[in-house]
Amino acid sequence: MSKKEITILTDVSLVTCVVQRGKADDVVKAAQEVGAQGATVYYARGSGIRESLGILGLAIDVEKEAINILVANDQIDRIFEKMYLAGQLDTPGMGIMYVTPLEKAATYIPHEIVERLAKPVVGPAS
Repeated sequence: MSKKEITILTDVSLVTCVVQRGKADDVVKAAQEVGAQGATVYYARGSGIRESLGILGLAIDVEKEAINILVANDQIDRIFEKMYLAGQLDTPGMGIMYVTPLEKAATYIPHEIVERLAKPVVGPAS
């Protein structure tokens, strides 16, 4: 019986973005343009005060799309900003986004990539 190795990722976080239904494709595309490798999108239903939002009196749609993207910690700021803008989260009632630091994650990573990442980076000689 062969022993399987698990590649553990430790410098990653989960970016979660909840947007109005129909906006997820734009948000995912924007994230991928700046380095995100993939996304999980699912439908959700909001709850709470739906009739109005503050003094603006905007109607809030209860149908939502939730997006989860696993992101390397050194890419969080760039991806977060692009997702925020693509989802129009600077507009009241459009959604919310947050980052959850992960202790560890595991997925299949091709052996060649693991080896390449394990090699020390050699810079130009001074």
